[in-house]
Amino acid sequence: QVQLVDAGGGLVQAGGSLRVSCTASGGTFSMYGMGWFRQAPGKEREFVAAISWTGASTYYADSVKGRFTISRDNAKNTVYLQMSSLKPEDTAVYYCAARLLWGGGNWNPTGSNNYWGQGTQVTVSS
Repeated sequence: QVQLVDAGGGLVQAGGSLRVSCTASGGTFSMYGMGWFRQAPGKEREFVAAISWTGASTYYADSVKGRFTISRDNAKNTVYLQMSSLKPEDTAVYYCAARLLWGGGNWNPTGSNNYWGQGTQVTVSS
């Protein structure tokens, strides 16, 4: 069973950049598809980006495409989300997720086969 620790959130001005990270332990990291979700106050958790367990495929929500980049470093058991051209509407708690052997397609955040980090707050000021 994998445990995830999110880090790197903070306060940034609109137009700025920030990188959040998620470090895994307790499992074979390279066998997990990794994703980022976010939840703003009063809103449901939404998909942001994901990378397949092989690392060959990446997926992005339309709202972040071209601005965010997801990557993974299997040697460090870490997945990153590089965020650029940040907007106030990107403000949310960002959660890392892991799903064994996920290779693509719809990622249901309510599924019981998801593992979650504790979340890290990203605040973008206007």
